[in-house]
Amino acid sequence: MEKKLSVAIAAGGTAGHINPALALAEELAARGHKVGFFGQQRRLEGTLVPQAGFELKSLNVTGFDRSRPWTLITALVRMRLAERELDRYFAEVGKPDVAIGFGAYIELPLMRWCARHGVPTVLHEQNSVPGLANKTAAKKANKVCVALPVAIDAFRDRAGASTQIVVTGNPVRRSVIDASREAGRADFDIAEAQTMLLVFGGSLGARHLNEGVAALKDELLRRPELHIVHSTGKELFDEVTSALNLTDEQAARWEVRPYIDNMGEALAAADLVLSRAGASSIAEIAALAVPSMLVPYPFATADHQTTNARYLVDAGAAVMLADDAIDTPAFAQELLSLVDDAARRDEMRERARGLAQDQAASVLADHVEAAAQGR
Repeated sequence: MEKKLSVAIAAGGTAGHINPALALAEELAARGHKVGFFGQQRRLEGTLVPQAGFELKSLNVTGFDRSRPWTLITALVRMRLAERELDRYFAEVGKPDVAIGFGAYIELPLMRWCARHGVPTVLHEQNSVPGLANKTAAKKANKVCVALPVAIDAFRDRAGASTQIVVTGNPVRRSVIDASREAGRADFDIAEAQTMLLVFGGSLGARHLNEGVAALKDELLRRPELHIVHSTGKELFDEVTSALNLTDEQAARWEVRPYIDNMGEALAAADLVLSRAGASSIAEIAALAVPSMLVPYPFATADHQTTNARYLVDAGAAVMLADDAIDTPAFAQELLSLVDDAARRDEMRERARGLAQDQAASVLADHVEAAAQGR
């Protein structure tokens, strides 16, 4: 489109909300649009958004804890104050052409303000089970964009009569998508002839997953061409290191890290991933088309990690085991079978490529532009 837009983005709280928003912002900025973020300085967006080179306008809001009904009063008061702050801010800089919220409660004052002032709004839902903020804002949204088709039904009774509900995928940042296998292998000092197994459970780790992999240490290391990169989670690093008790020779092929900063390179280098099934993990695995074995976190809200995982499993790009299978022979059999079967992994990789998850940021940007044009 020829007109350059002013786009307001509200995202905050967790990397699962912020990183897809930054991926969209990068795509919109590359198209020449002006992008500004709304969030809280004291939360994660206060670090990640400026680091990415985008301006962050701070709003002070709090969520509503349904187990503590009295918190609704504080939440509503702060939302009204945030909307007044938006009145002053937009009176000074001009109102945006379009606004998009990524599901955290920080989006609500911006979505409400835009709805009252005739600014088109778009929502993006990363998970298979939508959160309260997006369900609340859906009634007045022009578009609801979902990462996974299964989330569509959750919005049918929430969206307005003219709201469009579309599947866009979950945007992944360009730094991840642009990672190459060659660079990743160089970063982790892994030869092309080696098979790389990447194990991770998210930034906090996954104790049961770590325990299951550690129990297979001897069997895994019996494969001389196998190299393992194992992200334990920062709080579990010492525990896993102690449990593995690797010799220097073993540690040369089993790299244990508390956290992986260069996840793009790690995924690009990997032949197989073993992980939980958070929305961001699923999006990144799919974007880089890595064969995966997924073990959903069993206590996630509404078991949404299992639903997330089905996106890849149903496409033939992943296999899934329940968490309670980690302590059974099925876990070892499935993992070792995938490690040993390169042809099966190649087929899974091709199935993952067919999902075109690496195009999600572009597709979402198209819908943001269309909403600004009233389409």
